[in-house]
Amino acid sequence: MSSRTLKRSPARRPVQKRKAPRVSVIDRMIAALPISEATLHRLATWTITGAVIAGLGTIAVWAGVPSAIGTAMAEGVGRAGFRVDKIELTGVSRMDRMSVYAVALDQQSTAMPLVRLEDVRQKLLRYGWVQDAHVSRRLPDTLLVHIVERKPTAVWQDKGQLSLIGSDGVWLEPVRPDAMPDLPLVIGPGANMQEAAYQKLLGAAPALRPIVKAATWVGNRRWNLTFESGETLALPEGEQAAATALTKFAQLDGVKPLLGKGWLRFDMRDPAKLVARKPGDSAGRAITDPNQAGAAPPPAVIEAHKRGSVAGQG
Repeated sequence: MSSRTLKRSPARRPVQKRKAPRVSVIDRMIAALPISEATLHRLATWTITGAVIAGLGTIAVWAGVPSAIGTAMAEGVGRAGFRVDKIELTGVSRMDRMSVYAVALDQQSTAMPLVRLEDVRQKLLRYGWVQDAHVSRRLPDTLLVHIVERKPTAVWQDKGQLSLIGSDGVWLEPVRPDAMPDLPLVIGPGANMQEAAYQKLLGAAPALRPIVKAATWVGNRRWNLTFESGETLALPEGEQAAATALTKFAQLDGVKPLLGKGWLRFDMRDPAKLVARKPGDSAGRAITDPNQAGAAPPPAVIEAHKRGSVAGQG
């Protein structure tokens, strides 16, 4: 009887299903971009390469590498496409934009590593309208310039010329007489540099501020105020003395109106006295300021005003 050899077929191993590769959040974001992955890689490569080249060129110039070598390296960076070709300007409202462009492009070389950002900023700060400036690069070819403009706070009249000035007295631009803005008017040599002190002075008598038409800086030491109704008030020297006198005058005018009553000039250069003069009067008598003791003006003083008498010295 013949024997047969039985061969067992090898056991089949269970086939394992391959897990789908995990997709990261970054990959999903890249896939959602409206550009191809190859284009994105090229952009990234150029950006990194450009930053490295620009950095090396800048370091070479700043770190003392011989000038010719450093400049040559920087120019090479420029020829690679890293050269100022565009200027992005923000913050400009009143200033001439072309002046900013002219300063930004005033370079010995427009290669990005050779553009001195601080030099550009310092040149811009020479313009009256520029209170501050921020200058930076955006590779490969854009210079970013942001201007912080001064705000005009007054009109300065000197030697017949009208000009806009900022709160620090800096000259901004000329003003035509027929285009006067609704701003305080300060008059006289050096009045522009006293503009901040003048604003502080008006703060001592807020009720009078809206009716002050102009202020003349006299002898580089004190103010004469001119009101809308035509009167002039002479104030004493010194910030505190002038503020005190103006406050007293506002109190007097509040108790019994003095402005718009036909007076020509008031003088409080001596804070203890009120001086008033009407047209045609050349001199007058001094009357002690009734407010110095904290009292209201007595009826006799008010009646004297009504009769057109003179209170104080001329």
